[in-house]
Amino acid sequence: MTQTVTYLEALQSRLGERVSTGRADLAQHAKDEGYPQTYLPDAVVYAESEQDVLAVLEIARAHGVPVTPFAAGSSLEGNALPVKGGISLDLSRMSRILSIDAPNFCATVEPGVLYRELSRQARPHGLFFAVDPGADCSLGGMASTCASGTAAVRYGTMRQQVLSMRVALLDGRVLTLGSKARKSSAGYDLKDLFIGAEGTLGIITELTVRLHPLPTFVASARSVFETVDAAVEAAVMVIGSGLHPERIELVDAETVRAVNLYVGSAHPELPTLWIEVAGSSRVELEGQLALIGELCQDAGGSQFATASAESERAELWAARHNAYYALKRLFPDHTSQTTDVCVPISALPEAIAETERLARELDLHAPVMGHVGDGNFHVLLHAHPDDADAWARIGRMSEGMVAKAHALGGTCTGEHGVGLRKRKYLEAEYGSETVAVMREVKALFDPQGLLNPGKILP
Repeated sequence: MTQTVTYLEALQSRLGERVSTGRADLAQHAKDEGYPQTYLPDAVVYAESEQDVLAVLEIARAHGVPVTPFAAGSSLEGNALPVKGGISLDLSRMSRILSIDAPNFCATVEPGVLYRELSRQARPHGLFFAVDPGADCSLGGMASTCASGTAAVRYGTMRQQVLSMRVALLDGRVLTLGSKARKSSAGYDLKDLFIGAEGTLGIITELTVRLHPLPTFVASARSVFETVDAAVEAAVMVIGSGLHPERIELVDAETVRAVNLYVGSAHPELPTLWIEVAGSSRVELEGQLALIGELCQDAGGSQFATASAESERAELWAARHNAYYALKRLFPDHTSQTTDVCVPISALPEAIAETERLARELDLHAPVMGHVGDGNFHVLLHAHPDDADAWARIGRMSEGMVAKAHALGGTCTGEHGVGLRKRKYLEAEYGSETVAVMREVKALFDPQGLLNPGKILP
């Protein structure tokens, strides 16, 4: 009599101690940073190489078992949650920086490398990695969600940073997509298809990403405003002035108050813009700062302050990077949900005004923060997990914000990805015919529907 080998037995036979069914490991991979529900996988596999990834995909294909990629667990939309059980494929041990090619301003890395570690190792070469989401994110996860951060206004998102990648497909093939060349007009750009695909089409096993020269001179500025509207107007004026700031970030008064409580700082508790500029000389910096100060003043700003020393700049920017965690600390018994709409920069004042109107109408605490230089802003919505009425109002506010973003020519998600939470908005954003083509693409790469099932497509 033939004995059937289960997929867990097959995994353990091929991958040994890299396979875990321990309760702690399963629980760790059942949640992410921002999604309230948990979904337990049946097993966690800690891949250490591309060959490990291929072995997992081969066994999953043979047994019809779902595979959900996981690395740092910092996603906010349930992107890495194993909603159908199966295998959580943890790529965090694939954390080698394979090369830093300083003459060509790029680095080749495995998907589990954290972006901060890449910047740390690039610094002695006079280089840095430009995308900075704030959390301890892996580069594979950042590519899979097309993440960005505070520097996107100057350097772009992950889509602009990835030069090439290797992707393992469910059928066992490995594709090498792109090159170190800075441009190519050869054939279909399949690389871009996998950026933002959240592991639903294949598993990224290697990336080559851009590095940028460290600026020679850097300075930061801060201006406060009586209203969020005035701060947004100032941000639009700065972008329209011809300046190219490294960063331009907004937080409202409630967020500043939360940060002051969280880190013991004493920032003015008013809507605030933080702006960073770079240049080749101090004279150039002084000219940029003077113009920014004038523009902020014209928009009603005050208490304009600048900092050029690295420690002073770090203190200023710590307020923005701590904002999410500071707000969560204010309501420790609450569950939170972060919005992520992005609109054309000229439409930003109208989008934020509608957000504030919705918060008043629905009686919700809705602090605003965001990368306003590229039209992307966030609202941290929160309530006690058992407060069904509050969560219904939060749902209405999220839907209202997305509807307004769409009406203004924007998107439901600027940088967090679709994951589980935003699938319902995809047809409103693209139309049913486009989503149908997306389904066909998914079926081409994943005919069994095993790769990160339940994500992106409604």
